[in-house]
Amino acid sequence: MRRAPAFCRPVICGGLLAAAGCNFAPHYERPGASTPTQFKEAAPGGTADQGWKIAEPRDAEIRGNWWEVFNDPQLDALEARVAISNQTVIAAEANYRAARALVAEAQAQLFPTLNLAPAVTRGKSSAAVTQLSGGATGTAGTTGTAATTAAQGTTSTRNTFTLPLEISYQIDLWGSVRNTVAQSRYNAQMSAAQLATALLSTQSTLAQDYFQLRIADEQRRILETTVADYEATLRLVRTLFDNGLDSGEDVSQAESQLQSTMAQATDVGVARAQYEHAIAVLIGVPPAKFSIPYKHLSQPLPTVPVGVPSDLLERRPDIAAAERQVAASNAAIGVARAAYFPSLTLSGSAGYESTQLSRLFEGPNRFWSAGPTLVQNLFDAGERRAAVAQARALNEAQTATYRQTVLSAFQAVEDNLASLRILSQELLQQHQAAVTAKRTVQLSVVRFQNGVDSYVNVITAQNTFLTAREAELQIQLRQLTAGVNLINNLGGGWSTAEWQATEQMALHPADQNKPPQIPADNSGPAVPNPPAMPAGEVKPDDIIKQDEDDMGAPQPPQPPQPSTRPP
Repeated sequence: MRRAPAFCRPVICGGLLAAAGCNFAPHYERPGASTPTQFKEAAPGGTADQGWKIAEPRDAEIRGNWWEVFNDPQLDALEARVAISNQTVIAAEANYRAARALVAEAQAQLFPTLNLAPAVTRGKSSAAVTQLSGGATGTAGTTGTAATTAAQGTTSTRNTFTLPLEISYQIDLWGSVRNTVAQSRYNAQMSAAQLATALLSTQSTLAQDYFQLRIADEQRRILETTVADYEATLRLVRTLFDNGLDSGEDVSQAESQLQSTMAQATDVGVARAQYEHAIAVLIGVPPAKFSIPYKHLSQPLPTVPVGVPSDLLERRPDIAAAERQVAASNAAIGVARAAYFPSLTLSGSAGYESTQLSRLFEGPNRFWSAGPTLVQNLFDAGERRAAVAQARALNEAQTATYRQTVLSAFQAVEDNLASLRILSQELLQQHQAAVTAKRTVQLSVVRFQNGVDSYVNVITAQNTFLTAREAELQIQLRQLTAGVNLINNLGGGWSTAEWQATEQMALHPADQNKPPQIPADNSGPAVPNPPAMPAGEVKPDDIIKQDEDDMGAPQPPQPPQPSTRPP
């Protein structure tokens, strides 16, 4: 084979270097998405009473420990355990480490592979093969028995000792390896963003369950307070009945109303227990070892700073994950297109080979070989064309998914901004309805005592008052839930600048391989639900006001007296 002329060698080398710099992946830019200049439901004029405000200056934005805006130490202690002990978050951390390992695996293809493959074989060749290779050919004049003896000698059993060192390197002429590395790196960043999404979602779920539990405690307090009021009403009705001024029917209705409300207060314990168990699982501890004591609800609605819609593109981890998927699929196009071009592999081997182990490392037993291999696929029945078409289609699908994720994020923020603004008005209206319902109860009791109205009106007014109080409580819960959701939809203080911190958390998880710990505020013995309510927490509203004689112990039976109430 003739060597290339000296003046051609730089041209050949330059051509190889130019080919090695080729990259067939399309130039990547983040897909465009329709982004409004401001949120419609966050029009200027938002106040703290509505639960949100425009984030100006920028240092008023949500911080990493976003739950601290609720100013609840017990919630803070619970949230601190999520990143440490929640099994969903731990699984997301492990997934990121697996994705990062794939990056290292892809990067290894940029370097040569070096193998040491010592071998020992024992074998015997047939006489026919030996004769073909010239093993039976003697010197001139050798005939008959001598030739046969030579052939038999060369076909004897023998050992072969080989110690080869092999090296192989595929030159990345068309960017296939580099695009594979880029694809793996984008997937790792996507996995880190998914970890941030899992952490934020779990933290939000914990906060919502915590407020659901607190609302259940408050509902139980309201019902037990109502029970105390109904007991006072029952005493009044019994006193009137004992004095011959009321009927046994009214006594039965009062007793039925009391027992029904007591059942409602008991039933709240079911939901309360479920929320407590859910919180235990979210912080990674068995429900049997965890309990939350009763606490009076005094949670003000925090003010959530709201930025501009374009901020979501950098602050929402799910949007960041979707964008990294688009980048990874774009790199996959380059990998598919590179398959159209030849692959160049440089390989070589060197070592020792001998039939005697003691003479393996002698100079004459050395061997070596080296040379390039160029492979070009000439016919594949359209396989490469289909692979490129698939890569492009997947890229278009990921782009559409990214844009849909952005639109869904805008929708979620608008939904919760509207909820907070409208619920702030509804809460004022419902509170006024509860105040009016309480006044109605007071008036109905007075009219009943004076014989003007029947006891049915009292029961109706009392039920309306209880319904109004429970409705007001549910609006407060919806406000707190909408506040948590709004923080979650705004990214919870995360941004693409936090990628490195998220990756470090995944690479070095806190308390790894340690049993989950119960927060310090809940280190006491676990108690069944519902927990005991502190003394003095249930305070009747004193809607029923009357003389001590009427509220005293039942009087001895008296002769029937004619009723003064109208028929």
